[in-house]
Amino acid sequence: MTFHSLHYNNEAEIDQAALLCQRTFKSGHTRPLPFRRHQLEQLWRLIDENEDQLCNAVHKDLHKHKNEVVLGELCMSKEEINTALVHLEDWTKDEKTIPALVNRIGTTCIKRKEPKGAALIIAPWNYPVYLAIAPLAGAIAAGCTAVLKPSEVAPHTAQLLSELLSRYLDYSAFIVINGAAQETTRLLKHKWDHIFYTGNSDVAKIIMKAASNNLTSLTLELGGKSPAIIDEDANLALAAKRIMFGKTFNAGQTCVAPDYILVTEKAEAKLIAALKTAALELYGDNPQNSSSYGRIVNNRHFHRLHNLLKFNKSGKIVFGGQVDELDLYIAPTVITNVDRDDKLMENEIFGPLLPIIRVADVDDAIEFINSKHEPLALYVFSNNKKLVKKVLDSTRSGGALVNDTLMHVSESSLPFGGIGNSGMGSYHGKSSFDAFTHVRSVMIKTLTPVSEMVMNMRYAPYTSSKLAIGKLAIEHVPYFKRGFLFRNMKWIALMLVFGLGYKRALA
Repeated sequence: MTFHSLHYNNEAEIDQAALLCQRTFKSGHTRPLPFRRHQLEQLWRLIDENEDQLCNAVHKDLHKHKNEVVLGELCMSKEEINTALVHLEDWTKDEKTIPALVNRIGTTCIKRKEPKGAALIIAPWNYPVYLAIAPLAGAIAAGCTAVLKPSEVAPHTAQLLSELLSRYLDYSAFIVINGAAQETTRLLKHKWDHIFYTGNSDVAKIIMKAASNNLTSLTLELGGKSPAIIDEDANLALAAKRIMFGKTFNAGQTCVAPDYILVTEKAEAKLIAALKTAALELYGDNPQNSSSYGRIVNNRHFHRLHNLLKFNKSGKIVFGGQVDELDLYIAPTVITNVDRDDKLMENEIFGPLLPIIRVADVDDAIEFINSKHEPLALYVFSNNKKLVKKVLDSTRSGGALVNDTLMHVSESSLPFGGIGNSGMGSYHGKSSFDAFTHVRSVMIKTLTPVSEMVMNMRYAPYTSSKLAIGKLAIEHVPYFKRGFLFRNMKWIALMLVFGLGYKRALA
């Protein structure tokens, strides 16, 4: 299968898919919990029963080793699905709240968890299974319908997902549309109830503009230059191995890969030596011969990365730097003494190039990070709790991880998402369900004389006594004035007022 063998849907097919998703949702077909549960189970079976096919497809697209596909995509997808299956009833049930005092009598307040509607999920190429399946699992759990648009840059995986999803899931509710920019633009012309996009910030701006036409809600999972701050007193050997893992997993084509290192000159030489040792342990003398090391996805991205190496204005390659265009191979490469305004520091690298920038101290590192857009991830390597707290208190990022890389993405109990240029909204675990759910506030009142008597103070003609009662019922004593006497005086006064009123009503 080549890139051109991926069938691109035509305009009529795209329009039909969008309308079918809207029609199916409005019919209520996807709302019952048994339907959601069955579709989630089918999605889990899809991955479990087609592991080899999925691994082969991703290998053809990205030269990923089976271990990376299974652990980094398939297992994580199955865990997202399983988490939704375990908690589906709890997530979807109505949640009662305690009304304010003015509404305490004859009133029930409920937060209903309702599906947003027909969703559009636009997935990227770098993790072509997980980043398609994980948000889809959230949409199914929430009771939405969805059109999934896989990335055409990973055509083998996109084609396989098209075939499998139509076989395992209800086609009237969950449809795959394939194509490139033109097909995506056609999809965006339709009204969606939620759009979930994973990719870069430039495309995100186009999607956000299209969504604004219908005031459609968005989840944008983007990226950015995720820094790694190295405390000179940290365990540099272990830090280097964990950084090298995070930088070379999927050949660095990971949105939360450490993008650059900030370290003092005192620790730099030891860190570089440790990074060399780590790379040797992971991939041997020649990573190109290692079956564990991936490749750049296509020629366009290869040349983008190669140009960064050729035209960077500063720095020295201390190891790596080898390239092979025919094999789409770029070696794990560390560049030291990089200037802060170097070409390497302009945009997210998204490849196995790792610049090192010298800083005077942690304050200098923090100042540099804050001079750039908020990253999707921030890494700190230190056993000094005060230093770690200072970094976390003084910076902003989508997420943060101390003394490791990438692993926070695998934790479903932690929401995953960006801030500012690195995205908006979050998902994973319950947050995936929340992303596709509208919390509908419902107040239910009784039609009884007692409840009406309580609300009598709101009706005209207005009097000073009605105002006094209303203030007692609505306005709380401020926190800084609260005490035993204040709290009890209010309750006593209200009980007297309502008690006298109720007694008069009975008379």
